[in-house]
Amino acid sequence: MQTMSANEAEIHFGELLDRAQREPVRVMRHARVVGVLVSAQDYEDMRAFYANRLRHRMDEAAEAASRAGLTPETLDDLLSDES
Repeated sequence: MQTMSANEAEIHFGELLDRAQREPVRVMRHARVVGVLVSAQDYEDMRAFYANRLRHRMDEAAEAASRAGLTPETLDDLLSDES
């Protein structure tokens, strides 16, 4: 991963955008990472990856709840309990 200072990124913004099309670019300020610029395609790919992972985890949780006997009706009862 390439690195640019925040000042370099500001001065050479077009170059920053070009670099990010090839690989992520870490932006540093005062010796700490303040951001990472990625291409639009990489961003969309990451969003899809995490959405799919979340969907898979939710499906696993639903299956486990079903095996444990949790039904939509019992869930409604549990959530409406005001005690």
